[in-house]
Amino acid sequence: MKAKLIDGKAIAATMRRSLRTGAAAFAKRAGRPPALAVMLAGEDPASQIYVRNKIAACAETGIKSLEYFLPKNVSERELADLIDALNEDGTVDGILVQLPLPKGLDSHRVLGRIKPEKDVDGFSAVNAGNLFLGNETLTACTASGCIELIRSTGVSIEGKHAVVVGRSNIVGKPVAMLLLGNNATVTVCHSKTRGLAKFTRQADILVCAVGKREFVTGDMIKPGAVVIDVGMNRVDGKLYGDVEFSSACEAAGFITPVPGGVGPMTITMLLYNCLQAARRNNI
Repeated sequence: MKAKLIDGKAIAATMRRSLRTGAAAFAKRAGRPPALAVMLAGEDPASQIYVRNKIAACAETGIKSLEYFLPKNVSERELADLIDALNEDGTVDGILVQLPLPKGLDSHRVLGRIKPEKDVDGFSAVNAGNLFLGNETLTACTASGCIELIRSTGVSIEGKHAVVVGRSNIVGKPVAMLLLGNNATVTVCHSKTRGLAKFTRQADILVCAVGKREFVTGDMIKPGAVVIDVGMNRVDGKLYGDVEFSSACEAAGFITPVPGGVGPMTITMLLYNCLQAARRNNI
């Protein structure tokens, strides 16, 4: 195996130790711990797992979690009223609404209800706009986690050609903006891109967030590239990335595994955002 593994679990564990110290310092100064409100509507099994993991991560780092488990027939008005109350609660620093929402609920309207300064997922139009403008903001967690993983390799982002495969609002677009902010030259590819391999083979840094099992193969990767695989595709009970791992390892210089790469960083960056929000909102 040529490529060096980027161990997301180890990097996340190091960051969480630092976050635990930061949360304790905040609690000493503010007289209370940082607090994250987590809302789950419905009984989607995957969402329940994600929420449990987020609650456990809060406990691990000294962040107070406030859980709101709502029935699948909850109305959008009821969700809006709860968010409004949490927006006005000075002891709540971050608000997270677990997606997807049950059918009939408009996620854009619901998420847009969260105050930008408490939007720890970084999904609001205000926070996305601030990222576009290069302003300090709360940034989409998976995207910022990708940047931390790239930095962990010791490879400088500045001056590199970065190719992002995928253009979602959750990963593709924000990670492209973050790479630009770190002075990379960025190409964004997607399902309509013709001759995808022509672009991926030019990438010093390749971020794959297209949601298709083993979509990128080793012959599409520039030798020595840093490869960040965001994909989480479950097939017959097994997880696969967007990158064909075995062949990619023969070409890449650094690569994230699936699982154990990007996944652990997403929740860690959520905790980071919550602590940042607490600090900014309680100056």
